Amino acid sequence: MKIPSYKKIISEGKKKLINPIVANVIIVGTVVFAIKIISFYKETLVASFFGLSLLLDTFLIAILIPSFIQNFFIGALQNIFIPNYITEIKNKNNKAPFQTLVFCIVAAIMLFFTSVTYLSSDYFIEFVFPEKDLEFYNLVRTQLFIIVPSLFFMGFGSIISSLLEIQNKFLISTLSGLFPAISTIITLVFFKNELGNYVLAVGFLSGVVISFLYLLFFGIKHKVIHISRPSLNDNSRIMLRQLPAKLTSGFLVDINPFVDQFFAGQLAIGAISALNYGMKIPAFVTSIVVIALGNVILPYFSRIINENIGEAYDKMFKIMKFLFLTSLILVLILIFYSTDIISLLFERDSFNKDDTILVGTIQQILLLYVPFKVSGVIMVKFLTTINQNVFMAWMSFISVIINLTLNIILVEAYGIFGLALSTTLVLIVRTIVYYCYTRNLHSKLI
Repeated sequence: MKIPSYKKIISEGKKKLINPIVANVIIVGTVVFAIKIISFYKETLVASFFGLSLLLDTFLIAILIPSFIQNFFIGALQNIFIPNYITEIKNKNNKAPFQTLVFCIVAAIMLFFTSVTYLSSDYFIEFVFPEKDLEFYNLVRTQLFIIVPSLFFMGFGSIISSLLEIQNKFLISTLSGLFPAISTIITLVFFKNELGNYVLAVGFLSGVVISFLYLLFFGIKHKVIHISRPSLNDNSRIMLRQLPAKLTSGFLVDINPFVDQFFAGQLAIGAISALNYGMKIPAFVTSIVVIALGNVILPYFSRIINENIGEAYDKMFKIMKFLFLTSLILVLILIFYSTDIISLLFERDSFNKDDTILVGTIQQILLLYVPFKVSGVIMVKFLTTINQNVFMAWMSFISVIINLTLNIILVEAYGIFGLALSTTLVLIVRTIVYYCYTRNLHSKLI
């Protein structure tokens, strides 16, 4: 009888002890955590240099527009691309025409919105933020015009990232998020005087370009990119039919930050910056879960749903409950130490004690939504794979109405704190509705 080598024993042991999905989540989560730590260092530099200032307010407005377009259109396309592309590989393996069609769609979307942004930004900014002085408008416009070309790089990079994730190259894909933070740190430390008011915009654009080149290099190296003449088939037609509903849902979800920025812009200078800093810790916690689990779980659900949809539901609910309970415990600790955390991270130079108290209170309110958001994201990914995009579009529309109504009521009563409370309540309500709807779908299978 042949005795197996120790390498084979270790290999077999790893296969039994470590579920591949869990291993991928751990890898991605660890990398995202490291990236977020670097991003936090970047934020401490920004806070130190600019505090709650007009320049930072205008940069956050400028970056919101391309980020909205990226999340709204490319995010929606990316989410429906992955399950349909996996089906294409499984059934016909006709990769090149399918990929090329998606790249053409991305190019058309980005060309259209880049043109619209350059042509209409003056009117749009003045309409959304009326009665501001000339310096405000000039700062938004100049930074926006620097940032807008990043749309093309973010769009194509997102699709290449999806192709890498489908091939289980999660580490490579996740590391691409490192470059915008590093680029901004470098420009702040070494080129702040030379770039002046444009330092944040240039740092962001440089990081996005480097991130795209990094993804392109590994996409070519691992042979995940296949280009040919685009053509339509059954899977691509299904994807295109799903796109309007997913776009509508994405638009209505991503319009909420615009709504919040609008209301914050009507308050004192620095209100937009204060809201931004108050969101950092909640975003830090949720993004680790959202990216680590979201990037891994969408391809995973897309594969197992075709095999056993009942098992897929059971696994989704288990993941969701575990995330809700663990994040709730973490959130309670963070709320208790909220002001101390803000003081440690940001209170220096231009960021003073009063800023710390203001941002710390905003952060406490926003932290309450974290358990609901992380569990809600899992349900959204699952509902996407079973083509429940029409329901999510309606739910997103209702969320916008609730957000607008609560903003009007709560901002009048509580100012910037009311804005944070509105955001939290909307996310809680939306997650509860998603849970009830998903449970109802599950019950119909039993």
